[in-house]
Amino acid sequence: MSTLDVARAELGLVVLYLNKAEARDKICRAIQYGSKYLSNGEPGTAQNVDKSTSLARKVFRLFKFVNDLHTLISPTPPGTPLPLVLLGKSKNALLSTFLFLDQIVWLNRTGIYKEKERAELIGRISLYCWMGSLICSTLVEVCRCFSLCVCFSYIYSLHWRTIFYLGKEAAELGRLSVSMNKLEKDLDKYKNEQYRGKLKKSNERSLALVKAAMDIMVAVGLLELAPKKVNARVTGAFGFVSSLISCYQHSLSLLGLGKSVRSFDVRGGVHVASITSTPEDQGTLKGGCSYAQQILNAI
Repeated sequence: MSTLDVARAELGLVVLYLNKAEARDKICRAIQYGSKYLSNGEPGTAQNVDKSTSLARKVFRLFKFVNDLHTLISPTPPGTPLPLVLLGKSKNALLSTFLFLDQIVWLNRTGIYKEKERAELIGRISLYCWMGSLICSTLVEVCRCFSLCVCFSYIYSLHWRTIFYLGKEAAELGRLSVSMNKLEKDLDKYKNEQYRGKLKKSNERSLALVKAAMDIMVAVGLLELAPKKVNARVTGAFGFVSSLISCYQHSLSLLGLGKSVRSFDVRGGVHVASITSTPEDQGTLKGGCSYAQQILNAI
């Protein structure tokens, strides 16, 4: 395995990441809010970068409202609690409305739509819709984090109750030592599998919750609901950090991090990773590996 092979494989993954419109949008978002933080609302180069990047990002979001509209009219998985269903559908409806109205704002900034005052009003309405979708998203993540905490407590209680019960039975049979050692191994394996799965979901939900809370502060700053406390610099700081979180989340979904990697080798100069993934990721990973193969062959 040469250094050139490693560099080619890593560049192939970078190309795959940058080929996603959502990933490029989040990178532009980080530039936009980083510039807003540096400018602090004052005229200059940083503010020009903020405004130009904001306008460029609106092009990435053209017709993106169709995604949330499709999710809105799609059936929910069976067994989903009604409050989560209502919050999820409300989030999709508000986000789809925001993305649709944001296109009118883009038309005004490009000079196609001439009604400036009406466009500003539509822009504020769209930001309120975005903030409402973020609040719904935050409530959904809070409910899911709470359910994961309940699962954690159940796993631990099951673990200790089973040890106590089977330990008592083993003592009565005179095989306490052997049975308890075997029991500990089986329960540790069960607990570790359950615990790791729940811990992974908990980390993902916690990160999504933090991101949604930060984006709410960004919406408050853009709407100038608390201009003394949430000024341009505070808005830029929250927006920059939440953008970095989004970039990190997209990199995880692309690279399949967090999944158990069983092997890693080189075949014909191409790195092949055997990854145990969820069923919904199989198509993405298969297509990504095929595309990476084409890239490396072309190089």
